Amino acid sequence: MAEEKPAAKPVDKSEEKKKKAPPKKIKYAYQEGKGLAPLNLYLHWCKACNICIAFCPQDVFDPDRDGKPIVARPEKCTQCAICWLHCPDFVITSNYK
Repeated sequence: MAEEKPAAKPVDKSEEKKKKAPPKKIKYAYQEGKGLAPLNLYLHWCKACNICIAFCPQDVFDPDRDGKPIVARPEKCTQCAICWLHCPDFVITSNYK
């Protein structure tokens, strides 16, 4: 007599994806949509030199229509301090450091 193999269970692929997906690493509250942004900009002090935009390694800033920086991508900010250390007018401050 031939041995019968047990019937295989149907595999639910959505459950496999849930198991394989690593959890999101949340470091700061603003990444969840709560809390403060990583940087404060005192734009009334800014003279639009764009040093912060040029030096930012993560491309966090974009210029507005007057050439002053805006935090366009706060989730990319790593708090490296390059922008606020090079700002000649002390426009940028950190909310976390």
